[in-house]
Amino acid sequence: MKNSIQPRRSFIFTPALKMEMFNKAIKTGVDIVCVELEDGVSPKDKDLARDNAIEIFKNAPFNDGIEKIIRINSLRESFGISDIKAILASKSPPSGIMLPKVNSAEEVILLDNLLTERGHNCCLHIIIETNKGLELAFEIANCSKRIKALFFGGVDMTADLRCSGSWESLLYARSRVVHAAASAGIDAIDVPYLDLDNLHDLEVEAKKAKDLGFCGKGSIHPKQIPIINKVFTPSHHEIVKAQEIISAFEKADTGLLIINGKLIEKPVLREMYRLVSLSKKL
Repeated sequence: MKNSIQPRRSFIFTPALKMEMFNKAIKTGVDIVCVELEDGVSPKDKDLARDNAIEIFKNAPFNDGIEKIIRINSLRESFGISDIKAILASKSPPSGIMLPKVNSAEEVILLDNLLTERGHNCCLHIIIETNKGLELAFEIANCSKRIKALFFGGVDMTADLRCSGSWESLLYARSRVVHAAASAGIDAIDVPYLDLDNLHDLEVEAKKAKDLGFCGKGSIHPKQIPIINKVFTPSHHEIVKAQEIISAFEKADTGLLIINGKLIEKPVLREMYRLVSLSKKL
């Protein structure tokens, strides 16, 4: 499935236990606000967090261009099953569901079927953060038309792969996620940068992620969002170049051209069209 153009440069989690934080989060300039029910909530608070999250989506503004989703618990856990039952019972479900620790396409297909049976149009965001999920990332990415993005879960992946967590040690895993997302025509979104006070290295890592093929990156604090948005927003130069390439190919009707001294083949048009469409959205 080809993904509709939706800016997903940045995302931030907001705690379901602090409902007032949701309204603050949607005013930060972030593209995705995700209400947290999983790792950020202790087992004793899961029921209250779930009830709060359902209440949030009864009143959430949906026409402001910000994607508002909910991260449930793993479907292999009772908490995750309870989360889904609550969403299925709700008349005001979230527009999107983030599904963590996915190990197989069957988990996603099960959720897709349940949502279809209920008549909910929730899209799905899948976190690839386990060894099994990484191995089957290609199959997972292509198993449901509801899937809009693959998220790289670097923290859990580091533990599963027993590696250091540096950019170099996770490059293979990141590349597989990008490859899988590209195969399905969906977005790939990188893990948050965890050093809150090091904004310089945040920008460096965000640029590396963009060069690798990611379209966005997570944040752990609002002060990271402007930097992330800047990195993943097409520059004026990129847009002008994309428009020139599109115009040249549309006029020439050929498979390759030399533009400004550089040989450019027609397959690059897909990315040029995406950049121009994204700039219009923004």
